[in-house]
Amino acid sequence: MEFPGIETFWQLINEKLQVWMETGIKHLPNLAVAIVIAIAFGVVAKVIGKLSQRVLRRTFDSQQIVSLLTSIIRVAIATAGIFIALDFIGLRGTVTSLLAGAGIVGLAIGFAFQDITENFIAGIAMGVRKPFQIGDVIKAEGVFGTVEAINLRNTHVMTFFGQREIIPNKILFRNILTNYSVNGKRRLEVPVGISYADDPEQAASVITDAINQLDFVVDKDETGVFAASFGDSSVNLLVWFWIDYPGEPGFMIARHKAVVTIQKALNEADILIPFPIRTLDFGAKGGETLGQVIKDNNLSQYSDKTADNNPDQLVG
Repeated sequence: MEFPGIETFWQLINEKLQVWMETGIKHLPNLAVAIVIAIAFGVVAKVIGKLSQRVLRRTFDSQQIVSLLTSIIRVAIATAGIFIALDFIGLRGTVTSLLAGAGIVGLAIGFAFQDITENFIAGIAMGVRKPFQIGDVIKAEGVFGTVEAINLRNTHVMTFFGQREIIPNKILFRNILTNYSVNGKRRLEVPVGISYADDPEQAASVITDAINQLDFVVDKDETGVFAASFGDSSVNLLVWFWIDYPGEPGFMIARHKAVVTIQKALNEADILIPFPIRTLDFGAKGGETLGQVIKDNNLSQYSDKTADNNPDQLVG
């Protein structure tokens, strides 16, 4: 087997280089246009990104969401420009391969980071819907407190016990969420029991008048006291009234003052808040008091003792 000589080798290289140069010169105008297209799309992406950022700031409260969406818009426009430029210089197959590869990579990332992706999407959706804002008092999945920060993946809530809870956005998006700051007021419920010897209607009137004298109570025509149930030692009442919320004096102080006011009002009206009372019934069917049972036992014991001492009387 004979190997080509050096002259033949260089001749082949020169021919290839000549073909490549001719092809490059032939596509040079298209290459120049492609570069101009890529630069133009880059400028457009930057301008539209700034405009989008201004608009998104009015829509979303979270700066992270604004930055993410702005970056997505810029990258999308710039990527479109690159694909158009590649297609313009005859690399259509390369564009198709890149698009297919990007789709496969996107699916793989979506499956691999499904939880993170779901939280991101939930964060963007909540940014659009705005079920709550920073400073709102919310309750969800057992967490009750004030919203401190809203991020793409999670929301920070400071509870009334001084603990910072970090809740994934998908939990807030999927489950029931209570926002106590939407209406600007909140209803408080205070249970209280009165003696069976007292009149529930009188107690309701006394409590309503006392509660409505508190300066933080609003919508006083909706203040109400309702008989809720029969307890072991009391008739159980439920007191309803409204306060501004969030606001002063706050939930805990308002409830404290309401309990103190109810106790004082009932004491002044000579209405008893009873201690737990337990009544003991004796006998197979009940209805017998302890005194009756003791008396009957004593009589029975006395009769048995008498019979033992005087057996002749029983025989006669």
